Amino acid sequence: MSKYGNLKSFVESLEGDFSKFYEKSNKAAGTRVRKAMLELQKMAKDIRTDVQNTKNAD
Repeated sequence: MSKYGNLKSFVESLEGDFSKFYEKSNKAAGTRVRKAMLELQKMAKDIRTDVQNTKNAD
């Protein structure tokens, strides 16, 4: 469950950059959002692999 907690807190930490980009058209915030989405993709792949390995271990 710690991976879920990390994922949740990571997504929550992006709220400011999303707001700056979509509401204030801050281009630098958009760059940070795109970079964070790549990190989110990596985290999701890691969680997916962990779930698959746990499922197959039983």
